[in-house]
Amino acid sequence: MLNERQRIGILFLGCGCATRLHSRTLRRIGGVDLIYASREYERAEELRRQYAGRAAFASYEAGLADPAVDVALIATPPSTHYDLAILALDAGKHVIVEKPAFLHSSDIEEVIDVAESRGCQVFVAENYHYKPIAQRLRCAIGEGQLGDVRFVTLNAIKRRDWNGWRGDPSLSGGGALFEAGVHWISFASNLGLEVTEIHAYRVGPEAPPDRSSLVTLRYANGAVGTLAHSWELAAPFGGLRLSKVQGTRGAVTFESNGFGLVQTGRRRSVWLPITGDALGYRAMMQDFLGALRRASSPRFTVEMARRDLILLEAAEASMGSGAAMTRAL
Repeated sequence: MLNERQRIGILFLGCGCATRLHSRTLRRIGGVDLIYASREYERAEELRRQYAGRAAFASYEAGLADPAVDVALIATPPSTHYDLAILALDAGKHVIVEKPAFLHSSDIEEVIDVAESRGCQVFVAENYHYKPIAQRLRCAIGEGQLGDVRFVTLNAIKRRDWNGWRGDPSLSGGGALFEAGVHWISFASNLGLEVTEIHAYRVGPEAPPDRSSLVTLRYANGAVGTLAHSWELAAPFGGLRLSKVQGTRGAVTFESNGFGLVQTGRRRSVWLPITGDALGYRAMMQDFLGALRRASSPRFTVEMARRDLILLEAAEASMGSGAAMTRAL
């Protein structure tokens, strides 16, 4: 168990964009030693120098053998996550894994079993759960400010590059819905409303991998949600989009990324994020580090990540079968 004042050694497995993003966030938080491992030593050493890291290694195994490492942060393509998580846990390290966490929900069950046997914790880096906008929506829904919710409408349409491993289903695990839509399915299932049914429609060419899709969700209270997700269509001003939650007593219209909110109805308000953490990365890492030091659960648990992956599996299955999928969570 780590103590409250102990510096935490974090080993990055993989040295791509996600590692750079988390390195910047963790340096701002402090109290950590950053360590890098890559199959190309030059990439690991470059990031070590850039972010004042403690060490760089030419292999994942060498990095995991370093006794200064407390946590392995897996930031490689999804197809590698399971094997690296098991490797890290077998080395006695805690694990933070990028989303999509694993290719199958059954993988999470196996990883949890190994982690428990090693006395380690596993965290899934789902920053959408920590966005201030998500917390505001959970509060508005939970307190009944919107009355009975009827519609959840999420706009996740944005043109983005899918070159590299993201364009290769053997590495990414699937198409756009699996690789990035998982964040939005998690967002939709973490509003304080229980998802009981999910269906996805492939939009555009039938040949995989999907680039655009429309997802529908049925909630236990009778509400219906829709998620329009695309990597093919341009959004205004580089990605600004509007989403909405509507209830019998009011509605919330918000910029999909979380950069603003307008609430109408019986309670009216305008909100803009002032924390400088609209995307939730800092709040997420602070929660993970606190959970490590206290040996407690984070706000977004690995069990919640498993539920999201079950929903994603059902959505992708319905995209191929044409039948709505209801899954027991």
